[in-house]
Amino acid sequence: MGGVDYDQREVRRARYAVAAVFAVHGAVTGSFATRVPWIQDHAGLSAGQLGLALAFTAFGASCSMPLAGRISHRFGSRTALRGLMVMWTLALVLPSVAPNMYTLCLAMFTYGATAGMADVAMNALGVEVEHRLGKSIMSGLHGMWSAGALIGSAAGTLAAHLGADARLHFALASASLTAIAVVVCHWVLDLQPAEDEEPPPRFALPPRSALLIGAVGFCAVFAEGASLDWSAVYLRDQLGTSDGLAAASTTGFMLTMAIARIAGDAVVNRFGAVRTVRAGGVLAALGGLLIVVSGHPAVAMAGFALLGLGIAVVVPLCFAAAGHSGPNPSQAIAGVATITYTSGLIAPSMLGGIAQATSLVVSFGLVTVLACGLVAFANVLRAGDRDRPKVIAPGADPAAQRARS
Repeated sequence: MGGVDYDQREVRRARYAVAAVFAVHGAVTGSFATRVPWIQDHAGLSAGQLGLALAFTAFGASCSMPLAGRISHRFGSRTALRGLMVMWTLALVLPSVAPNMYTLCLAMFTYGATAGMADVAMNALGVEVEHRLGKSIMSGLHGMWSAGALIGSAAGTLAAHLGADARLHFALASASLTAIAVVVCHWVLDLQPAEDEEPPPRFALPPRSALLIGAVGFCAVFAEGASLDWSAVYLRDQLGTSDGLAAASTTGFMLTMAIARIAGDAVVNRFGAVRTVRAGGVLAALGGLLIVVSGHPAVAMAGFALLGLGIAVVVPLCFAAAGHSGPNPSQAIAGVATITYTSGLIAPSMLGGIAQATSLVVSFGLVTVLACGLVAFANVLRAGDRDRPKVIAPGADPAAQRARS
C-alpha cells in the first residue's frame, strides 16, 4: 500500500484521528457489555443459550478478519476504514432487537464480523502511522480503546440504572458513534495500492511469523480474559469478600490496563518492545503468584493490578510486530488478531472447567505459567524494534528517510 507522501504535521493529525477511531471502537464494546443482562431477558435465554450466542461474536470475527486487507486494497485505507467503522457502530443495534436465540446468534455473528474487520483495518493504519512517526504509538492507541470502552460502559451503566430500553440506548449510542467515526476518518492516512500490486487473497493462513507473535498475544489475552471474567468470582468465592469489593477488583484491573497502555509508549520508545514485554511478563507472573498464594483480599487485588500492568502493552506490541513482520501487514495483523480473539474466547470457559475439576487457585496457576511465557518468548517481537525507523526530520523526504533508516 502506498499513496501520497505526508508531512509530519499530517501524520501527527492522522495519529489523533486513528486514536479517536480506537476510542469509538472501544465505546461500542463497552456499551454492549453493560446491557447483556437486558438482552438475555429480552430474548428469553438461559445462561447456556446466552453463552452459545456470545460465542458467535468470536466466530464471526475470526471468519471476517482475513477480508479486511482485501477491502482496504480495493477501496483504499481511508474509505475502507470509514465503511467498516460505520458497519461496526450500526451493528450495535442488532443484538437489542433479536427476539430469540437464533436471531441473536445471527446478530452476534454480524456484530463480531464487523468488529473484527474494523479492528484489523484500524490496527494496520496504526502500524503505518507508527512507522512514519518513527516511534511507538500502538500501546497508546490501545489505551484509547480501553478509555473508550470505559466511557461506553459508564454510559451503559447509567442507562441500565435508569431502566432505559436497550433498543433506545443502542440506537442513540450507535447514531452518535457513527457520526464521530465518519468525521474522524476524514483525517486518517489514505493509502492506495500500487498499480502493479496484487490484491491479497480473500482467505489465507497467516504467515509463520504471525503465528509466533500470536502465541505471545495468546498468553496475554488469556490472562486478560481470565482476570476480567473471574477476578470478582475469585475474591468472592475464594476469599469471601462482598460483591461490591469483588466488583471493584475487576474495575481496578481495567483501569490499571488502560493507564498502563496510555503510558506504555514512553517505556517502549525507551527500552524497546522485547525488553518491555519481558519486564511485563515478570510483573504479570509476580501478580499471578500473589493471586495464587493470597489469603487476604488486598493481596489478591494487588496481584490482579500487577497482572493488568504486566500484560497491558503486550497485545498492542504484537500488532505492531505483525505489521512489521512481512510484506502484507493486514494479513499478518489478521492472523494475530484471530489468535488473540480465540484466546479471549476460550480463556473464561477453560478456567471454569479447571476450577470445576480442581479450584480457582489452580486455574490462576495456569495464568501465572502463561505469564512466564511472555518472558520466554518475547524475542519474537523483535521485528517491531528492528523495523522501527528513526524519526523523520521535518521537511525531509519520508521515502528517502525510511530507506536510510
